[in-house]
Amino acid sequence: MIFRQWLEALKEKLSKSALSRLAVLGIILGIVIGWGWFAMIHMPGESYSGILPPLTQQQVALRDALQRDVEKLAVDIGERNYSYYQKLEASADFLEASFATSGYKVQRQEYKIGKMPFYNIEVEILGRDRPEEIVVIGAHYDSVVGSPGANDNGTGAAAVLALARAFAGKQTSRSLRFVEFVNEEPPFFQTPQMGSVVYANRSRDRNEKIVAMLSLETIGYYSDTPGSQLYPAPLNTIYPLTGNFIGFVGNTASGELVQDVVGSFRRHAKFPAEGAALPEYLTGVGWSDQWAFWQIGYPGVMVTDTAVFRYPYYHTQNDTPDKIDFDRTAQVVDGLEKVIANLVTYTNPL
Repeated sequence: MIFRQWLEALKEKLSKSALSRLAVLGIILGIVIGWGWFAMIHMPGESYSGILPPLTQQQVALRDALQRDVEKLAVDIGERNYSYYQKLEASADFLEASFATSGYKVQRQEYKIGKMPFYNIEVEILGRDRPEEIVVIGAHYDSVVGSPGANDNGTGAAAVLALARAFAGKQTSRSLRFVEFVNEEPPFFQTPQMGSVVYANRSRDRNEKIVAMLSLETIGYYSDTPGSQLYPAPLNTIYPLTGNFIGFVGNTASGELVQDVVGSFRRHAKFPAEGAALPEYLTGVGWSDQWAFWQIGYPGVMVTDTAVFRYPYYHTQNDTPDKIDFDRTAQVVDGLEKVIANLVTYTNPL
């Protein structure tokens, strides 16, 4: 009898101990989940909802400029990549001339693959107060083989030109660079021959302090149809299923920049915006030029309509300008101008 009572008491004690351990593990798990939510998913401000406002006169002019430049790249020039090298050269010439027309001194970063030269196209506004701190706004201008690349990535390349025009002649506290990258698409994607990899490596070799990089990647397609937005699991349980927003995606190391950029965009733009700082291994997170900067340890954010997760003409011959919503793209680019102004603490010259 005494032994049985002792055994029951021991079981009760062990049960309480197990419950205590489970409670502690539950608390730890809750803290981890809570930290993950606030560090990776939760963004400042609220995403805009409701009917979009009509374009302002400035946005109408921006829309027309974006459409003109996308059509130049995707129609007048067309497919532009290593297989259509002359068209890739024509694209570089067009981008250089466009920057120069806005008053910039243009630099070409040349590198060779075999005997063929390829070019990143760069312009810079030297910062007044903190010139050593650099903000890079970039997009790739090549298209995948078999596609004219209107949205991927004519929209991004055209947006870089438009934003460079908006800041031309302005003063900034930090240095501001606008860069058009070559060779983002396969077979160079995430290889040493990728244009943004070459650029980021040069920045590392020069000990440059890049404090923010925005990669404008496929930003022109929007849909109000429920179910038009897809995601890699488990994001489909968290984010909207209607593809009418612009996305801001960073790796976990860029979480502070993602928060800053999303918060700024939501304050200044009446346009839906979602953001996340996610592990690089998650499908799609590293699918653009910001990936190259992450490898060096620079913070970077991809600005995107989510490409393959929304755009039905991704990497096809049907990626043409008529698929792009230039009104909404103009609203996004206008919002990005305010985001960049916040990053560089831009001021008008006296």
